[in-house]
Amino acid sequence: MENIPYSSAVGSLMYLMVCTRPNVTQAISVVSRYLACPGRGHGEAVKWIFRYLKGTLNAHLEFGGNGILTGYVDSDFGGDLDKRRSLTDYVFTLGGCAISWKSTLQSTVALSSTEAEYMAITKAIKEAIWLKAFLGEINSLGDPIMVFCDNQSVIHLTNDRMFHERTKHIDTVSLCA
Repeated sequence: MENIPYSSAVGSLMYLMVCTRPNVTQAISVVSRYLACPGRGHGEAVKWIFRYLKGTLNAHLEFGGNGILTGYVDSDFGGDLDKRRSLTDYVFTLGGCAISWKSTLQSTVALSSTEAEYMAITKAIKEAIWLKAFLGEINSLGDPIMVFCDNQSVIHLTNDRMFHERTKHIDTVSLCA
């Protein structure tokens, strides 16, 4: 791997991801963790990302639609095999086009899939509040924000304001899920 410009390739992918291609965020997040000491498999993963991008050159973002801010959030439970932490992913669209997205490891180890999803939706709601304030300043948003989550236990937990033995470590707040 000494003769392969791994850091430069990952940097180029990061630039592309931030500017135009949120669909490769998670893959680039994984390969960027090994910038200091990449292995052969990491180099193959970078090549795979470049091949994917070449095969999807016609994929692009378009503005249009109804102008409603919508969020989608998901998490995996313990998906990072190195640190056993979960991954938080969210994307917000306005007019059908992605305007904000994030794919990051959670700061703590989740004890259950419900907790991992709850931490993810909390991060997404923080972003939604910021986006609503920002878009409110430029006078382009008055509608409520819809945030979609696919985990039924998290939806139930956010709507139930009671503390339970299994959730006493989670600060429950009522969220729109």
